[in-house]
Amino acid sequence: MQAALAIARRGLLGGGSGCFSIPFPRSIQTGIQRFQKLLENSDSATDKELDSTQSKGFSYLPPAPGAESSMHWDGKKFEEIPIVHIKATHNNTHIQVFTAEKVPLVLLTCGYMGFKNAKKSTALAAQTTGIAAGNKAAKKGVHHVRVVVKGLGPGRLAAIQGLALGGLEVISITDNTPVPHNGCRPRKARRL
Repeated sequence: MQAALAIARRGLLGGGSGCFSIPFPRSIQTGIQRFQKLLENSDSATDKELDSTQSKGFSYLPPAPGAESSMHWDGKKFEEIPIVHIKATHNNTHIQVFTAEKVPLVLLTCGYMGFKNAKKSTALAAQTTGIAAGNKAAKKGVHHVRVVVKGLGPGRLAAIQGLALGGLEVISITDNTPVPHNGCRPRKARRL
């Protein structure tokens, strides 16, 4: 039983390197498949055998900027995958799909989808816009995307879920929200 737990820990956490990482659902599936293969091969596997079964360059995390990735999606490297920029403001949500060479493919907003006034700022509007953007991008041949989210609006998560419902597979999510380090002086407080 301890060998099976060691196999699960090594297979799902990427070799037990000591760093905390949250694998994505596709990575978990791969880890579970690896776990099942190791259980079929031997019942009493040691740590050295488990370390030798792990590939050396494999990591569940996306590569650092400028570093090479060992993973490929549809034969493309991580740097060649299209990027979806989501700008979630308090009043609207903008979704733009770009190729890796910064060529725009899709531009949609909640206002473009027919939502008016305060309804543009809802999560439902953002999810609907994400589904439409995913459908348009899938028609143009995009299947795997990287997501860059900017802003603190209510449509942050709903837009990503909409992209997944629209037929795109999200590879990585990056939060690019600007955070001031005591830069500009804030507005004076409202008195009610």
